[in-house]
Amino acid sequence: MMTSRERVLAAYGHREPDRVPLNYQANPEIDMALKKALGIDPGDHPGLADALSVDFRGCYVRYEGPQLHKAPESMRVTEWGARTRWVEHSASGYWDFCEFPLAGNISVDDVDNWPMPDPDEYDYGWMRDYCTANRDFPLVLGGAGVGCILNRVGQLRGMANVLCNVVTGDVADMRLVERLHEIDLAIAQRALAAVGDQADIFSIGKDLGTQQGSIMPPQVFRTVIQPRTQMFIDAAKKYDLLVMFHSCGSSSWAFNNLIDMGVDIIDTLQPEAAEMDPTELKRAYGDRLAFHGMISTAGALSFGTPGEVRDEVKRILDVMMPGGGYALAPTHMIQSNAPVDNVLAMYDTAREYGVY
Repeated sequence: MMTSRERVLAAYGHREPDRVPLNYQANPEIDMALKKALGIDPGDHPGLADALSVDFRGCYVRYEGPQLHKAPESMRVTEWGARTRWVEHSASGYWDFCEFPLAGNISVDDVDNWPMPDPDEYDYGWMRDYCTANRDFPLVLGGAGVGCILNRVGQLRGMANVLCNVVTGDVADMRLVERLHEIDLAIAQRALAAVGDQADIFSIGKDLGTQQGSIMPPQVFRTVIQPRTQMFIDAAKKYDLLVMFHSCGSSSWAFNNLIDMGVDIIDTLQPEAAEMDPTELKRAYGDRLAFHGMISTAGALSFGTPGEVRDEVKRILDVMMPGGGYALAPTHMIQSNAPVDNVLAMYDTAREYGVY
């Protein structure tokens, strides 16, 4: 048998490993339910990963600087000033972005005076020991939010402001884009300097699509997103890392651009979104891109039976496994309404059916 690291690197090198690699991400409620069902201690995250045969391990920086922003007691606030409030739904709830401190008309001075974190006030050192302890696993540095411009601006301004004002090139909004990008890139460069020699994959992302199509005009991608994203990719390539690019929604319209930029792996691949059919993606891009995801959290996993989940996993594996280039994972956090038996059926089927 291959180690997890050997398995993932073979698959992402477009070779067929011993079995399809597996990854996992879930909301806290289903995570706890899985641990309870499997007899795993609530705090034993590696224990659950081992039980599900998860092949990936990931890490990124931790902010340790002063509190820069305040919010009402009912809210949480990040070092960037983004505010979230607990919003309940039928299965549990989310800490959702509900109040936008820079909404409305802002000036360049407002942006320049907005407190933002210092890249030197993050903890980079802890990751090296983590990487050393997990050397048999493929190590993913970063995450879906790293390098994300529009979502991060939207957390401060509201998405309506972002989608309108970035398109029109509003001076204050573009200044906000630039400040956020400069700091985020500096953090990424320091993280790469700390553990780039130990990591295997650098993960970045930004949502490029809705369920129906592109979230932005192509010229905004080319002029605002692409050059700034390229800086993150270039930084990772200095360490010979594979680059994984996360996007929810319909994103295949940008795949050729991303390939030219040096992206190696696409995540999350929502099969229900427009122009995201697994068969077509494998045919059109399978020799140039590897894929991570494709098991929809909005389909059988949440609303079907264990048998329907098994059928869906087999269908995706039949399409995506040939020639390597694929790791099976949920398209987003597994949601709190997903039955435990469905989640276990997903991983059991992938282990049994996903053997080469």
